[in-house]
Amino acid sequence: MIRVGMSTTCVYPQPVENAFIMAKNAGYDGMEIMVTNDLVTQDAGALRALAERYELPILSIHAPVLLLTHFVWGRDPQVKLEKSAELARSVGAPTVVVHPPFRWQAGYAENFLAIVRNTSHSYGVEIAVENMFPWKVAGRSMKAYAPGWDPTEMDCDATTLDFSHSALSGRDSLQMAMAMGDRLRHVHLCDGSGSMDEGKVFDEHLLPGRGSQPVAETLLYLAGEDWDGSVVAEINTRKAKNEDERLVMLRQALDYARGHTRLESKPKAATPSRSRRIVTALRPGKR
Repeated sequence: MIRVGMSTTCVYPQPVENAFIMAKNAGYDGMEIMVTNDLVTQDAGALRALAERYELPILSIHAPVLLLTHFVWGRDPQVKLEKSAELARSVGAPTVVVHPPFRWQAGYAENFLAIVRNTSHSYGVEIAVENMFPWKVAGRSMKAYAPGWDPTEMDCDATTLDFSHSALSGRDSLQMAMAMGDRLRHVHLCDGSGSMDEGKVFDEHLLPGRGSQPVAETLLYLAGEDWDGSVVAEINTRKAKNEDERLVMLRQALDYARGHTRLESKPKAATPSRSRRIVTALRPGKR
């Protein structure tokens, strides 16, 4: 059964314990911890205590790769990745999510794939490289990531699929999931309404089904393949007027995920062709 977790980013910048409380109240299966300036996100003992208190295992650690976490664990991105892997191992999380390097992170970017593979083997956790999106400055494309923003074109062992990033890059997430194949180990559940070429600027992280990505079809495809990774809600709830409204949004995301991953009658021997038939049959309907 596919586990459905919630990222602490869903309630950011609230304290980490608030995220556990909301996830518990909503009914999620576990947590993803985004490592930030909040010291709790960096503390294995504190995280284990929260996981035990709220009976929510930690499914994944998201390495501190955002610009706002530039100084977390120093400035060396390799050290950040190694500390993320060490934290994951310490809290029992099987997966570390990492973004491709920025092009200007010279040595790290040049050796990124080897560093990811070696770190994964050293710490015994999967390091799943997340799909990003091309950058544009004044309407012109800019090569921000190296070796690139698309892990389907990289020689990495594990990947993360983010629907909002797929939208912004103009890619079809179902096609990306199929291209990732067995390397796809982790999914960020969200949605996006369009690409940069269509005038979109922000990484939206909408509720699934509120954008243009084939989120339902992708989840059904994975369920049909007996996929055993984790789906983690990473939605933007900042527009919620209060905690009750935020909780409703989180429950909607959870219900959407479970409704499209727990098939009542799955094929006995799932194959890509059979899963595609499931997807094709559902395309005319609502997501």
